Amino acid sequence: MLDVLFEDNHVLVVNKPAGLLVHGDETGDVTLADLAKEYIREKYNKPGNVFVGVVHRLDRPVSGVVLLAKTSKALTRLNELFRSKKTVKTYWAVVQNRPKQEQGNLVHWLVKDSSRNVTKAFAKENAAGSRSELNYRLLSVQQGKYLLEVNPITGRPHQIRVQLSSMHCPILGDLKYGAAQPLPDKSIALHARRLQFTHPTLKTQITVSAPPPAAPVWAPFRQLA
Repeated sequence: MLDVLFEDNHVLVVNKPAGLLVHGDETGDVTLADLAKEYIREKYNKPGNVFVGVVHRLDRPVSGVVLLAKTSKALTRLNELFRSKKTVKTYWAVVQNRPKQEQGNLVHWLVKDSSRNVTKAFAKENAAGSRSELNYRLLSVQQGKYLLEVNPITGRPHQIRVQLSSMHCPILGDLKYGAAQPLPDKSIALHARRLQFTHPTLKTQITVSAPPPAAPVWAPFRQLA
């Protein structure tokens, strides 16, 4: 069952649950793209193949806003928006420790180890790495948990996860990047909260927000949504 946040003839924006793949991998598990095709097929009674283009991805244990294209024209234009950094992405992250500064800018050079699916962050320029930048601010402190709002300026694999860990603020549940223990549902407390983009045909500005998951880790902060 898709949680649809916005839809028209060209785009489909959904709130992805943690644990669901956006696009297929070697596991062969059902993906968000599969569910979107089935949703369109049933809603509009479309026989045969249904076009759904994946514009961007979230890691499997991450929840939140995902933008999909319903036409090839929309996919081409939206891909260009993301490539040229003309979208604004806002994430919420519940972290283990309080950051030393309540807001700041992080710049690292990230090197991905594809064989282990792990990314390492280097504070100084690294020839093998990709320059990665984000801004963060502390939004709320509740029950010993710290909610950060994060705006990535670049879009690298595992970027938010490894950059927050590098400032000693691992995301809750993210064992790969320093969390002390897993969350009960195996998710990590990272949520794509909001996406702002230019509509591919209307050229209007669209802003879509996704409420955080129902998981207990988000309960202290749900009133902020």
